[in-house]
Amino acid sequence: MMKLDGKKILVTGGTRGIGAALVDGLLEKGCEVLVVARDEAALAKLAEREGVSTLAADLAEPDTPRIIARWVADEHSDCAGLINNAAIMDHTFLTRSPLTKLDRIEREVTINLIAPIQLTAALLPVLSAQPEAVIVNITSGLALSPIPNAATYCATKAGLSIFTKALRYQVVAEGWNIQLSEAMMTLVDTSLSEGDPLRKYAPAAAARDVLRGVEKGKKVIYIEKVKLLHRIWRISPAIADRIMGSHSGATA
Repeated sequence: MMKLDGKKILVTGGTRGIGAALVDGLLEKGCEVLVVARDEAALAKLAEREGVSTLAADLAEPDTPRIIARWVADEHSDCAGLINNAAIMDHTFLTRSPLTKLDRIEREVTINLIAPIQLTAALLPVLSAQPEAVIVNITSGLALSPIPNAATYCATKAGLSIFTKALRYQVVAEGWNIQLSEAMMTLVDTSLSEGDPLRKYAPAAAARDVLRGVEKGKKVIYIEKVKLLHRIWRISPAIADRIMGSHSGATA
């Protein structure tokens, strides 16, 4: 069991969507929240709220995880949590004009996978020094079964899922009191996802489910429809793949 109340937690991508809802939820619990994002105007507005500290940074830049880690170590050495939430999703078919998409692939892999792995590693000295700490990696049900028009995104979320599990083994071996939780996200009503907004889960509800799962000590938190997808996947990965593989939409 992990009580978040009153702890200092860092959230990446905390100015919009699920990230903004996570910030709201943490503040309601009396947490201090460190918000890292690219949107300087949105960060300035957030910084006006009591209990929020901000840092403008682009996770696509190779030095960003080190910059964030230095900021935390120098100014927020009592940080007890990291939520790797920031991500981008390129809705595309790589089979169509593939050579024009190499830079887009690199950016998506960097933001969604390399940056959270590096940031997590860079913050381990601070987190391991706390009486208890938590690392939450926001993945997706697409880490179980992919959709056709977001191959790179699906691959990054599957990679982050496996990383979370492997790092958990290492943390246990070190005897550190750090909880490793993975939140497998459903289709949420954000700018990241395509589709009918009426069929999407509300960001506030998704954030609520994540924080509840963390406080219950869950290793994997299945959000909304992903609960059903996981049950299907456990019975038959082939059926789950057939269901998810029927989704399409991108044109470029």
